[in-house]
Amino acid sequence: MSVSQETIKNQSEAKLSVSKEKNTRGVLLTTALMAGYSMIYMDKNMISTAIIPIAEQFHLTTSQTGLIMSLFFLGYSLMQIPGGWLADKIGYKKVLMISLSLITIFSFAFGLAGSLLMFILIRFLAGIGHAGYPPSCSKGIAENFPKKRRTFVQSLILSTSGIGGILAFVIGARLIDLNWHYAYYALGTMFAISLLLVAFLVPNSHPPAKTKTEKKQVSFKSVISNRNVIILFVAMLLANVAFYGNMSWLPTFLKTKFSLSISTVGVILAVNAIGGTLASIFAGVLLTKYFAGKEKLLLMCCSVISSLLFLGLVFSNSLALSIAFLYVLTFLLTTIFVGIFSWPHKILPEKVIGSSIGIVNTGGTLGGFIAPMAFGALISMAGGSFSIVFITLAIAVVICGLVILNVKAEK
Repeated sequence: MSVSQETIKNQSEAKLSVSKEKNTRGVLLTTALMAGYSMIYMDKNMISTAIIPIAEQFHLTTSQTGLIMSLFFLGYSLMQIPGGWLADKIGYKKVLMISLSLITIFSFAFGLAGSLLMFILIRFLAGIGHAGYPPSCSKGIAENFPKKRRTFVQSLILSTSGIGGILAFVIGARLIDLNWHYAYYALGTMFAISLLLVAFLVPNSHPPAKTKTEKKQVSFKSVISNRNVIILFVAMLLANVAFYGNMSWLPTFLKTKFSLSISTVGVILAVNAIGGTLASIFAGVLLTKYFAGKEKLLLMCCSVISSLLFLGLVFSNSLALSIAFLYVLTFLLTTIFVGIFSWPHKILPEKVIGSSIGIVNTGGTLGGFIAPMAFGALISMAGGSFSIVFITLAIAVVICGLVILNVKAEK
C-alpha cells in the first residue's frame, strides 16, 4: 500500500512539474509575442504623426503622404497569405524572426530616407516585413495553448495595439517633435530588442508527423475557399478601412481642426491608446465568457454605435466632445477587430490557423492600404475637409457588421 501511495505521489509531482513548465513556457511565449506586437503597432501608429513634419520638410501633398502610408499596407497585403502559409509549413518561430529582422532594417532605413520615392519604397518593404508576424503569432498560440484559452490569449496579445499606440504617441511623438529621424532610429533599436526576445523566449515549432488526413486539412485550396474565411476576410477589410482610415488621419485632423501642437495631439492619442489596450483585453473576456456563441450580436452592436460616433466627429466642434467620441469609438473598433481576428480559433482547425489568419488579415491590410491613400485624395478634393472621410467610415463600419452576420459557426 505504501509503495502504491509513493508511486501516486511521484506521478502527481511529475504532472505538477510538467504543468508548471507549460505555464512558464506559455508566459514567456506570450511576453515575447506581446513585445514584438507592441513594436508592430508602434510602427503603424507612429507614421501618422511622423508624416506631419515629413510633409512640411519635403512639401508633400495629402495625396502623397497618403500614398506613403498606403504603400506600407500594399507590401503587407502581398505577403500576408504567403507569411501564414510559411508559418504552417516551416514553423512560426522562423517566420517571426525573419519578420522582425526585416522590420528592424527598414525602420533604420526610413530614418535615413530623404525623398518621396525612398519613403514609399522603404514603407512598402517594411510592410512585407510586417506581414509574417500576425499569422505566426496565431500559429504559436494554436500550438502552445488549449483551444478554450486561445481567444483570450489572442486578445491579450492584440491588446498591444494600445501599448504600441502609447509608445508611438508618447515616446514617438516627443522624438518626432525633436527630430523625426531620431524616432525611427529608436524604433529600429526597439525592434532589434524584440527580435532577441523572440530568439531566446519563444519555443521552436514541433510540427506533427504528416498523414494523409493532415495533408488534406492543410490544403491551401480548402482554406482559401472556406466560406467563413472569405466572410471574415471581407469583414476585416471593412473593419480596417474604418480603423486605419481613422488612425491615419486623426493626428492631422485634430491638429488642423483644433489648432493643436504635435505633442498635445500625442497626449490625446496616447490616452486613446490606453483605452485600446483595455478594450482588447475586455473584448477577450466578453467573447470568451459572456458572448461565446453570440459574437454576431456583440459585433453588430459595436458596428452600429461606431457609425454614429463617426458621424459625431463630423458635426462636433467641441474638442472635449470629439475626444470623448474618439475614445468610445476606439473601444468599439478594437472590440470588432479582436472579435474578427480571434474567430478562426473557434471555427477552424488548428492545422490551418496560420494560413487562415494570413488570409483574414490580408483583408485587414488591404483595408489599411485603401484607406490612407483614398482618404488623402478625398481630403484634397474636399479642400481640406475631413467630413467626407468620417461619413465614408460610418458607412463602411455598418456594412462590416452586416457582413459578420453571415458567419456560420459550428453547432
